[in-house]
Amino acid sequence: MINLPAGTKIWLVAGITDMRNGFNGLAAKVQTALKDDPMSGHVFIFRGRSGSQVKLQWSTGDGLCLLDRTRMVRF
Repeated sequence: MINLPAGTKIWLVAGITDMRNGFNGLAAKVQTALKDDPMSGHVFIFRGRSGSQVKLQWSTGDGLCLLDRTRMVRF
């Protein structure tokens, strides 16, 4: 479980995201598509084309966390 500080925003990134992207690719998408800072402390949620994979990017203040979940169901 992740304990998020009060006031943390959770952003659902619209559209399809290439799930081969790592820290740098997803951070660039946050900067270009959302016009936000990936180190802002907000949680950014990305969905893959098939809908079976989700990645979350979150800044802890010390660095970025990249969480992913792959399942046989669609999100």
